[in-house]
Amino acid sequence: MDFQLTEEQKLIQQTAREFARNEVAKDAAERDQKEEFPAHHVRTMAELGFMGMTVAPEYGGSGLDSISYVIVIEELSKADASVGVICSVNNSLVCFGIEHYGSDATKQKYLVPLAKGEKLGAFCLSEPGSGSDASSMTTTAVLKDGNYLLNGTKNWITNGKNADTYVITAHTDPTGGHRGISVFVVEKSFPGFFIGNKEKKLGIRSSDTVTINLDDCVVPRENRLGKEGEGFKIAMQTLDGGRIGIAAQALGIAQASLEAAVEYAKERVQFGKPIASFQAIQFKLADMETRINAARLLTYQAAWRKDQGVNFTTEAAKAKVFASETAVYASTEAVQIFGANGYLKDYPVEKYMRDSKITEIYEGTSEIQRIVIGRSLVK
Repeated sequence: MDFQLTEEQKLIQQTAREFARNEVAKDAAERDQKEEFPAHHVRTMAELGFMGMTVAPEYGGSGLDSISYVIVIEELSKADASVGVICSVNNSLVCFGIEHYGSDATKQKYLVPLAKGEKLGAFCLSEPGSGSDASSMTTTAVLKDGNYLLNGTKNWITNGKNADTYVITAHTDPTGGHRGISVFVVEKSFPGFFIGNKEKKLGIRSSDTVTINLDDCVVPRENRLGKEGEGFKIAMQTLDGGRIGIAAQALGIAQASLEAAVEYAKERVQFGKPIASFQAIQFKLADMETRINAARLLTYQAAWRKDQGVNFTTEAAKAKVFASETAVYASTEAVQIFGANGYLKDYPVEKYMRDSKITEIYEGTSEIQRIVIGRSLVK
């Protein structure tokens, strides 16, 4: 068992870290305050090959392994979790499905520009009445004269306002339950496609989240991914990989929280000495460090299993639930170590705390992850 990164992975980590520190971190607080999408950073990520990291080179990707992908998302998220999730969604939720289930023509038309970062993608699964119970979605797709007509509403769509290409789930057989769901690639320019208002969020405010409305949206038949009725399977397999990305995002937030807390504890003097010398503070830092290391190992294990081509559903769930709860824990402890200063926007830890919470919710809540893990134990 080798826990060392390869030389290529170390180089990728260094590249991502330098970009995150030197560019992303500099305007993270300002973008968070203004709720401003980081278009300039997305362009740079495209130049660095980060927007299609695991996509095969023949389709415009970097052809990297999943460990490298996790490393990049963690480094980006240390600087700004919004940038991390923008990159994660494009890679895990959009490129993956098109690469594995799209025809060669679909890959050439959509995957290549997405992997190169010339276009941005979004994934549309959740609805106003359909979150954890994804199969209860009400969006429909009816085949008529060679095209599908999509009708419905999709909620909580990351990258939704700024995306060009959308992977959308809909019922082609409303009576078929999860076996009646199909998946489609939809362009923003298609007739009947409408983007709603941007949501006002607690955290990851530089990442746009919107509602998508479909009103007889015309989608060519060839834009369906896989066969009719395979959509639920495709969506769940896609989410397995996406959960690894969110675990990596949570890792970045947690690691940033720890590093900020250590630095502050060394500088903050109370009772005549730095608070880092007090056992109460050292215990907090020790627990943060231990949980982060454990979360990283779980995340790397899930990524490794994905690369080996073996089932990683349970491992992705373990990584996602533990890393996300670690991010919430570490960021909360960081605020506590900062004391009253931690509650101010003058310091970064309040942002880490706000950003961390969503990692326990999207791409499958902590409760859903525990269901996945529990079922694997008793099946």
